[in-house]
Amino acid sequence: QNSFDNMKLSLLAISSLSLASASLTDSLRRRLSFESIAGYAPGTQVTDHCAIDLDQAAIEQELAKQTDSSFQAAATVYNQGGSSKSYAQITLSTPLSSSIQKDAVIVGKTADGGQSVGKSYASYSEGTTAIKMQYQTSDVQATHVTCKVGGLPTDLQTTAGCLAGSGSVTIGGTDYSYNYDPTTDNNNGRTIAGFSTDAGQKMRLSCEGCPYPDHLYSYNYYGVDDYGHKWVTAALNGEKTTFAKGNADFGIYTKAGRAEAVKKGTVFFNIFQYVIREFEDALDDCDRGCDLDECNDDAVHAWDEGVCFYTGSIEAQDGATSDGKLLHQLADKRCQNYKTCGKNGGELEGMSKLNHDLSALYAKGKFQLQTKKCDEARQTTREITKLLYIPF
Repeated sequence: QNSFDNMKLSLLAISSLSLASASLTDSLRRRLSFESIAGYAPGTQVTDHCAIDLDQAAIEQELAKQTDSSFQAAATVYNQGGSSKSYAQITLSTPLSSSIQKDAVIVGKTADGGQSVGKSYASYSEGTTAIKMQYQTSDVQATHVTCKVGGLPTDLQTTAGCLAGSGSVTIGGTDYSYNYDPTTDNNNGRTIAGFSTDAGQKMRLSCEGCPYPDHLYSYNYYGVDDYGHKWVTAALNGEKTTFAKGNADFGIYTKAGRAEAVKKGTVFFNIFQYVIREFEDALDDCDRGCDLDECNDDAVHAWDEGVCFYTGSIEAQDGATSDGKLLHQLADKRCQNYKTCGKNGGELEGMSKLNHDLSALYAKGKFQLQTKKCDEARQTTREITKLLYIPF
């Protein structure tokens, strides 16, 4: 009888573990339904974040023309963006009749009469007339947003989904007439310049884990938080930097040389540090006591953003392109120089071993965050950060 009872208990234990495992699997599967990012399966929607490389591509397009006006156009994209976190700045004819919360749904019409859907960029109090409607983004990377204006050259803009210049929007069941200029008031809340200009607050002063050590290395060397922005701006304008150390005089370079300094600065300085920042932010958000069904969604989202800013959208789902603009592509270029391509290295073409290794660590870190293993995720982040420096 005792043996039979023990066997029943064992079977019940196995059954319970199986159910728990199935529950965990179902919970995690819900977060694995998005397009891959060069082989990595994000747990949240980050198509809008991955699109930041389209701004980099636009900058490079203008720099390649090597004229004064094209350098100014590149500076406009750099500072104003165009491809990520698009919003319309509209003025209501009558003030808000009640306050609205950030992310409140806003619905209007496009110039062609189609529906334009978005959400409130921020919370606004009753009586407000100037509001921002952030355009809805989709899970499909190629068409992640249908209104892209900002600082982009006209030939790179997408306007089919932009709000009409005037009309009516519905917010919380109430209709409001509005007006705005679609050519100047469709802007962007995420820019490559902002990755650096916000570095002080987001990486040294105001984050839970501040100061982040990798940013601090550069801050202690250059003497400023926004060293990337100052480098890029000086290169665009042909001016000298005024750092504590590591200065450059771009006045002695041709436009070809300055263009290279801009291209490298935007990715190697601004974006590189922000990639690390997102992984650190994920650790700050990691909660060991979260409910498994909704476990660490904010942390996973920040983690996914870090992968996006490293990889970009041009790399697509398999990462096999040679047209990428961010750090993922840099690693793939360097592996051809040092015969470190391929999953095991030793090859002269294909994805770099570094990117294969990073992709595995990205997946590992995401799973650790989803399963409340915050200490293990911190160790994984340290491994990732060390690898990120290799292509330089």
